[in-house]
This record gives sequence, structure tokens and C-alpha cells, in this order.
Amino acid sequence: MNQIRSYLDQIATISNVDWDFFTSKLHRRVIPKKGVFLQANQIENYISFIESGVVRLYIPKENPEKEITFGFSFKDQFVSAYDSFLTQTPSAYELQALTETTLLSITYDDLQAVYKTTQIGNLIGRLTAERLFLIKSKREQHLLNLTAEERYIKLFKERPELLKEVPLKYISSYIGITAQALSRIRKRL
Repeated sequence: MNQIRSYLDQIATISNVDWDFFTSKLHRRVIPKKGVFLQANQIENYISFIESGVVRLYIPKENPEKEITFGFSFKDQFVSAYDSFLTQTPSAYELQALTETTLLSITYDDLQAVYKTTQIGNLIGRLTAERLFLIKSKREQHLLNLTAEERYIKLFKERPELLKEVPLKYISSYIGITAQALSRIRKRL
């Protein structure tokens, strides 16, 4: 609980009463390595804070080699199929733990209660949503404005742990190229 408290304290000051109410709604979940904890066509009922581990967001395909990885989340970040969570409609993608992953999760209904009951809930919700939007926007701009090699270099500089923890086939999909093209880029660099 200390990690999520430290993260949220960077956003705003939380009273002990609000903190106690919020943490009473959190549930710790441990997802095994390679465990899919949200399947496509399921409704996302959680927003989770990653205490440890790495999570991949991807669009599944019949042929696993054709899966499209479009996001990663790491320790001390929130993760969710956020569009499904907000709309309470089925998700078009899946969430998978790439390593054993420990999550602190809150349900949709419990989060609504936090928003209604606490002074800080709406601020935390808004700032978390803004952070998720900025990550998505930045990724879209990189896909549109940078070459594959530039995207790889930027990823390597911004997230060196990604290259240690994540298989190259997921990284190549994430930057929008084939594994063979990524191999050629890595050789050049």
C-alpha cells in the first residue's frame, strides 16, 4: 500500500479518512506470468495499480504471431482496459501479465463510491485519466511522425526496462513493424 500512497501523494494531499476509505476498497491480486486477466469481449471491472510486474495490452488474433501489442504498463502505474471500464462495455483487447504481477485493484462500483464519498476521489480519477490519455496521445503521435528506427530508439531511451523484460516480438508489434525489421534495426544500431 505504500507504493500507491507515494504515487497518489505526488498528485494531491489525501486526508487519512479519505485514504482509509479508498484503501478499504482495494483488493490485492497476483497474476501469474503469462496470465491473461482480462479477455477480449469481457467487461473491464477493475482499474489496478501495479505493485510489481509488467502488463501487456494487446489485440488477440487466431494466429498468435499476428497479435497486435499496443501498450505496456509497469510497476507504479495504473492499468486497465480503460475504455471498457468507463463505458462498462466489452473490451476489444486483452491484458496479460508478462511477469508475475501484483495488482491493487478497485472495482467500477467501488471507485464510484470513492468519487461520491471522498473529497479527493474525483481529483485522483481525473488526473489518472489525464495521464492515460497523454500516454495514448504520445504513442499515436510517434506512430504518425517517427520512423520505425526512431520509435525503437525513443522506446529504448524512455523505457530501457522494457527491452529487458519484454520479448522482442511484442516490442516489434508495439512499434508497428515485423520482428525481422526490428532485428535489422537492432543490427544497424
